[in-house]
Amino acid sequence: MRPASHYVLSFLTALTASSTQAVAQPINSGTVWATPHDSYSSSIGVLGCKVNTNRVAYWPGSVDCDRICLSLSYGDRSVKLLRIDSSEGAYDVSYDAWNYLLTGSSASTHPTAGGPTAMEYRYLDPSECSDLIHTDGSKLPLSASNSINYLASCLSQPDSWVAKNHVLYNIQDSICSWGHDEKCDLDWPNANQPKCSHILGDPVALTTEPVYNIRYPSGDTVIASSGQVVSGGGEPVDSGDSGDSGARKPLRSLLDMPAMAATLSLATYHLFVLS
Repeated sequence: MRPASHYVLSFLTALTASSTQAVAQPINSGTVWATPHDSYSSSIGVLGCKVNTNRVAYWPGSVDCDRICLSLSYGDRSVKLLRIDSSEGAYDVSYDAWNYLLTGSSASTHPTAGGPTAMEYRYLDPSECSDLIHTDGSKLPLSASNSINYLASCLSQPDSWVAKNHVLYNIQDSICSWGHDEKCDLDWPNANQPKCSHILGDPVALTTEPVYNIRYPSGDTVIASSGQVVSGGGEPVDSGDSGDSGARKPLRSLLDMPAMAATLSLATYHLFVLS
């Protein structure tokens, strides 16, 4: 008969393996405290002139090769977002998306201000976000000069969505202010440098594909590369106003009071997000 210590050790080993496996499993849905973000960027070099920059998630952690599409909901409203940038801890989303979820209106017409707000998220198949990507076949548009490290990591996973659905452009920056609006080819794995019609990374000003930001909290639309205002924001609204679509508040009574809601939201945010 084996000693009791053997069975205890076997149990602990199995428990550790089970726990490790559970931790490794990605979390596909849950609640986050979402905050507004008003300046487009992409840590993996997704070109803002070829995606809907008003529907982007800027969340903690590295960007995955498959989990780049999610839905975010508040009350009766929901939006789909591209998860193509990282943050240092905040769950930022495009200001226009955040504003719509709270009020039912675009930030450019009825801007509002506020802090972290509890919202429900769920990861989706990348094809669910195809209407947010403005390229042939809704392939993810990447910078040929600055996205290669990310792309290489995805190409090492040949069955990943990005490995099968990407396109390279000779544009240097995510706000499309430098380079040439032309496609490039990559002979992977025989080469790690794309070939383009012009010199790769050519530092020529690109003015035909501007990226626009909606400023927080004014709602002004500006050119991302220069900050030039191209249209003013609309009438501000209180974030407590649900608009015409009747979004439900997660909690009622005292939490519907702006001062109390703001205090509890910020206190909970610091306890659970910043700890």
